[in-house]
Amino acid sequence: MPVFGTPSHIDLSVSDAEASATWYCEVLGLKRVRRVDFDNRVMIVLAHEATGLVIGLNQHTVVPVTRFDDRNVGLDHIGFSVSERADLDAWDELLTRLNVVHSPAEDTANGAALVFRDPDNIQLEFWWTRHG
Repeated sequence: MPVFGTPSHIDLSVSDAEASATWYCEVLGLKRVRRVDFDNRVMIVLAHEATGLVIGLNQHTVVPVTRFDDRNVGLDHIGFSVSERADLDAWDELLTRLNVVHSPAEDTANGAALVFRDPDNIQLEFWWTRHG
């Protein structure tokens, strides 16, 4: 079977590309790369320098559904890994300081998760995997 690597980019549909770009830069520390205005959408490209992950924010001209709901067929959530369990506590502190609504870090048998949502209600998660 052919192989593939980790995700190179994630494209999200958002209601306000500029507002979402500001949020992702402030909350996740992404850097703005460029904005492209197409006939049917605006796309703002952001990059996470530490991992190389690129996130594209697309504001479409025609929007059949105006708010993300992870119960619909399609994307459920995006999980970002953290190296240490303590990293979740650091993220908890930062998200609290930025007034981002989020869950507390919840421990499971396999690790721990901290869940939060972007301005369009897209669920995001920080995940620590328990080893050993």
